[in-house]
Amino acid sequence: MFTGCEQEQNIDKQELEDNKTVNGTNKIDNSTNKADNTKTTEDIIETLKTEDMKKKFGENCIAEQTFEVELSEYSGKVYFVPFAPLKDNQDFSMQIIQDGKVLTNIHTYIPDELIEEKFSSLDAVSFFDINYDGNTDIVLIETYGDKTFAAIYYGFSSDSEDYERFFISQDELSKKISSQLEEVSISEIRNLLSNGKKNGKFTSYQEAYEAVSKLCEMESTEEKGYNLIYFNDDDIPELVVGVNGYYTSLYTYSDGKVYTLMDHWAYGAMGNAGYEYCSRKNSLRNYNNDYAGAIFYTTYMTMNNQYSLDIVTQIKTYNFDDVNGNGIPDENETDSIGYYSISYIDDKQVTDEECVSYNLGEYQYIQTEMDLETLRSKLNN
Repeated sequence: MFTGCEQEQNIDKQELEDNKTVNGTNKIDNSTNKADNTKTTEDIIETLKTEDMKKKFGENCIAEQTFEVELSEYSGKVYFVPFAPLKDNQDFSMQIIQDGKVLTNIHTYIPDELIEEKFSSLDAVSFFDINYDGNTDIVLIETYGDKTFAAIYYGFSSDSEDYERFFISQDELSKKISSQLEEVSISEIRNLLSNGKKNGKFTSYQEAYEAVSKLCEMESTEEKGYNLIYFNDDDIPELVVGVNGYYTSLYTYSDGKVYTLMDHWAYGAMGNAGYEYCSRKNSLRNYNNDYAGAIFYTTYMTMNNQYSLDIVTQIKTYNFDDVNGNGIPDENETDSIGYYSISYIDDKQVTDEECVSYNLGEYQYIQTEMDLETLRSKLNN
């Protein structure tokens, strides 16, 4: 029987029972049973599904784990299609297909210790948002040789650029999940990550942030820090996760659900000084610059009703006299750097007073100030 995508199985059963014929087969007599050495309804469903999938996608398509699904990354239904190796020197592979067109190939994760082993089976497939970013992720249970393991692939935003539109293998997360499970299954993965709770079903922000921090610890080997801050004006703090000077992530919680406001936003290089917030004012500020400060950007953001960050405004300040108006400091203009300043919002010149009007109070940098143990202690108090 197929596992890991129960909705697809239920759809197949209903379609089969609602139609007089399916692929030329008469409607099933539900009175048949295995004791009579006849095929049951589920046996015939599986046979028909296998024949249909192999006809659509080829003989090496793993039909029992091929599903037509709706993923947040795409508009309309798509097929998740895994392929077994045809020859010894080929690998297990996967594609997302829509209307006969391959939308993406998914790079397969294989644990280092199993590289020399042969692909045995794809045991289960599931689609859900593991890392709370609102995008559908893919979870696989695979067996190479006689070793079964989990393989996790993070999804991407539906409005990503073309070069960003691929599912990213989470090697370290897959490794750690597999090592901590006695039985590698979809349900046990959910139990490990969030005590079986789906996002939207958490009973408190403490429970939700405990799940987020557990996931973050397993995603990589780097030593992360944590913090609880009050970004907007309510009694529920936001969770900060990151490595000071390198990146930060920010999560918020409402009505049983975790939302990702910032997902590994990098800073500390390329002129980005970091991210500041004005406590309880729902205001984020970021300073960035080009050409060693000759062009300076001040960006203000706020959290909207859908729990994502919107840009309120971006102020672009030229700290040099751009005589030829080409937007960059040319050699004959560098002497004016630091002796000249003019600011624009949407190509309209603005005064210093207009720029300052976006400040809502005292800002402080978003930093991590506690380790995991301290975070859990605060969440449990």
